[in-house]
Amino acid sequence: MNYGRRTFIKGVAGIGVTATVTGPASAADGDVQYIVRTNGNGTRDAVVDAGFSVRHELAEGSVLVVTGPEGAAGDLESVGGVSAANPDVTVELDEPEVDAEADDGTAPKDGAALTDLQWDKEITDAFGAHEYATGEGTRVAIVDTGIDLNHPDLGNVNEELGRAFVVDDDVPEIGPDDSGYHGTHVAGTVGATGEAGVVGTAPDTELIPVRVFPADGGAAFGDILAGIDYAAEIGADAANFSLGIPGVQQPGAELNKLKAEVQTVFQSAVRRGTVITGSAGNDSGSLQGSGFTLPNSVPAAFTVSATSPADTLSFYSNFGTSDIDIAAPGGWYETTDRTLNASAEDGEIPFPQNGVLSTWPTDEESSVGLTGYDYISGTSMAAPQVAGLAALVRELDPDANASQVEQAIQKGAELANGKSDPEFGAGRINALNTVERLADGKGNGNSNGKANGKAKGNGKGK
Repeated sequence: MNYGRRTFIKGVAGIGVTATVTGPASAADGDVQYIVRTNGNGTRDAVVDAGFSVRHELAEGSVLVVTGPEGAAGDLESVGGVSAANPDVTVELDEPEVDAEADDGTAPKDGAALTDLQWDKEITDAFGAHEYATGEGTRVAIVDTGIDLNHPDLGNVNEELGRAFVVDDDVPEIGPDDSGYHGTHVAGTVGATGEAGVVGTAPDTELIPVRVFPADGGAAFGDILAGIDYAAEIGADAANFSLGIPGVQQPGAELNKLKAEVQTVFQSAVRRGTVITGSAGNDSGSLQGSGFTLPNSVPAAFTVSATSPADTLSFYSNFGTSDIDIAAPGGWYETTDRTLNASAEDGEIPFPQNGVLSTWPTDEESSVGLTGYDYISGTSMAAPQVAGLAALVRELDPDANASQVEQAIQKGAELANGKSDPEFGAGRINALNTVERLADGKGNGNSNGKANGKAKGNGKGK
């Protein structure tokens, strides 16, 4: 398929799928936000009595997100019941670029059926999996920039349950609607209905928009944690966060001080039944040993690396047996040269179609001239493939806990021997393998047999 010529197409490591640390999170009144670890009940009142404001109480009170004067971390740590207090940081979506030219031609018409361009769903056998499950009766929270509430392929968004957790919100009037584009793309990968153009891994799941980004500027880490906690509160089967702090951090890094709080909040959500799918990061870096990123480098996160149309590790994806749990299509190939190949010789998918095609805000320009859809790539595009698969598993086995859902996904994966491949973890997901195992009673032992005789079509004409 040909597209109109563009001398510049945004992309490498995904449009906006990396993040930049931009400094302390600040409220509109000039106060600074802190993330506070507590020793138990009653600490909130003591913090308020000390002159601070509590914005979020997370993990049953074990973590507080509070605002107060700059440089007051020591004052907070002197409050009874507080074991640690650190300034919150913001992460800002970045827009890396690659110079390229697409072929001359005419863009496909609006509203065209685009499933033939969804190589990611073909390679994971998602369409075949829809014969068994489509995510009906499940719920997935998208902790991101929000979701386009008017997109024709996203009619399964629950706006009423949507929330905005933004410390200094410059667009409060839009609520959980998309303040950018990233969340809409992620949401479509999880659960686009196929009403107009593309189909998600779980087209019948309920999508919950949890906006943590303003229109301009960064998302506070405390608000990201609040979004995850909220997902568990409303009983989400999965919560996807396709964002994080860039670079491979070392144990002595300042950001290491927030690791315990991230793990506490994530563990609480997992105990309540929510699978937390997170992107591994786009730094081509090794997470082996002591290196880490946040928030995905905690045991409670189900961390996803990105693969190419050739089932190789995408060139930008982080890797490492200590972090990577599973792999999924994120787009582009193992090198930039192969990614930017202008032809489809030897069966390769040309740029930009070797990215992941998904929903795009209808009021935002599409780089390929197709209103409502665009290609981008990154581990941000890989994680929601797994969140959608978690919804399929939960439909078939609603009593499975979060760990059992992850195990079912790992057992259904392919291209790896065991669970410790440094690039793929337990392997690249295969949705059909996963749901067939559940149908045959080979999942996690809790399968209730709902899959038997449950034919729903392949989702392409949905």
